[in-house]
Amino acid sequence: MAIKVNSTTRPSPIAGQWYPANPNVLAASVDKAIADARLPDISGKVIAIMAPHAGHRYSGQVAGYAFASLRGLDPDIVAVISPMHQPYPYPLMTTSHRAYATPLGEIPVDHQTLQSLDDIMLQELGFGLTAVAHDPEHSLEIEIPFLQRALEKEFVLLPVMVREQTSKVVHTLGKALAQVLQDRQALLVASTDLSHFNPQHLAETLDKELLRRFETFDPESVLRAEDEGQGFACGRGALAAVMWAAKYLGADTASVLHYATSGDVTGDYTQVVGYGAGVMTRKLGS
Repeated sequence: MAIKVNSTTRPSPIAGQWYPANPNVLAASVDKAIADARLPDISGKVIAIMAPHAGHRYSGQVAGYAFASLRGLDPDIVAVISPMHQPYPYPLMTTSHRAYATPLGEIPVDHQTLQSLDDIMLQELGFGLTAVAHDPEHSLEIEIPFLQRALEKEFVLLPVMVREQTSKVVHTLGKALAQVLQDRQALLVASTDLSHFNPQHLAETLDKELLRRFETFDPESVLRAEDEGQGFACGRGALAAVMWAAKYLGADTASVLHYATSGDVTGDYTQVVGYGAGVMTRKLGS
């Protein structure tokens, strides 16, 4: 079934709330977060990143580490895979708009590649991507200003929002993403926050375990973490899908770049949200 596309641009429902609406202020704050990141040595080609999606005030510094790892890359397509926090009755969604708008400009959506992705999902699962208009979801859009500042060349967007977080659906999505991106200069972004509203010491315990599972590069274990009561990521389905896609595209290593909580920003450690930045890489020459 053809994905319905309209000719309008998706206006930002979160500019001025989740991040600055003034383009100069936004650009400066994003640039600072990226410039302030002190990355460890990253060996290999960056295939995918994990980045948090809270308001820039809270998680922007951590996000800066993820996007700093993209310096020098020039993908022509970026797949941003996020959770869908809103109560839409669809397992997988994308936008019906032709582009996403932020105060820094518009990023066109690659609906042709989305259609290819939808065709594969329909064949494998019996359902594909539902296109929605004027969605209020923040977790996908929040990454776009960072991409607009971190990447020097123009790119198109492949946006997917995930509500169904079962292994079969998420694994199929990851494999399908790899199929449609394998012949492209592509980058994948997994949008997720970690534990929510726990005291700092508990948050650190849960988040350390989730990030450990990420670094074992085992997407199935990331999906199981919440059910096992060992860790939590609101975008676990999006993260696991990107991990599977990255593995199919040849990535062999997952590394945590930075970790912090909202308490590190606000000074209130009684109820915090955890944020992690990570990278998935492929050995050079492989």
